[in-house]
Amino acid sequence: MYQTIKTENQNGIFIITINRPEKLNALNKTVFSELDQVMDTVENDAGIKGVIITGEGAKAFVAGADISEFLEINEKDAATLAYTGQQVFFKIENCSKVVIAAVNGFALGGGCELAMACHFRLAADNAKFGQPEVNLGLIPGYGGTQRLTMLVGKGKAMEMILSGSIISADDALEWGLVNYVTSPAELLGKTKEILQNILSKSPIAVQKAIAAINASDHNQEGFKTEVALFAEAFNSTDKKEGVAAFLEKRKPVFN
Repeated sequence: MYQTIKTENQNGIFIITINRPEKLNALNKTVFSELDQVMDTVENDAGIKGVIITGEGAKAFVAGADISEFLEINEKDAATLAYTGQQVFFKIENCSKVVIAAVNGFALGGGCELAMACHFRLAADNAKFGQPEVNLGLIPGYGGTQRLTMLVGKGKAMEMILSGSIISADDALEWGLVNYVTSPAELLGKTKEILQNILSKSPIAVQKAIAAINASDHNQEGFKTEVALFAEAFNSTDKKEGVAAFLEKRKPVFN
């Protein structure tokens, strides 16, 4: 049914697996389109009670965006790309059924943004988190500047985004980016255990609690600003050099 994701319903627990292991599950247009479709299914299927999002294989949850798609994108296209990605992640964030990220391996760039769009996160002890877009002459474009600030605070978000640094699962736990750290073998089981507990509660209460919590500090203007600045960065010489260096596997030289 899908090209880039796998789905499985385990007695009401719906597991969505990003399935591009040869690309470390990198996000491309097809992944976004299929995530958009599958989240509509989640909302409309009464047989789905809660959701877990994870990545195929042991190396990566989602290692980032598919950078090869960035080569021919202009500023207008970049704004559309960021806006579209944000809309898909809003569907996840505002889903009336609980959505938990089970982060196995790398969650970088768009992968970290996908994890943050989920209601909360568990991580394997080999997980790595980061927003390294500055290395490409870019900024996060799928909600990362907003959600990371909400989750870890302005200072830590500034440090992560401005330095492009990558943090460990233990640091993510200490900073409040994830709720639990487990072994890779225990990750899915622990996530299911927590989800089963939530599913034993009132579905109406859970739905309304999600909406209320999301309303507490959600600033849509910040997301719009991010789209505009992401697009402007996309039109820069630094972006051209950063993407070229990434694809050529060399260190970028910024002016």
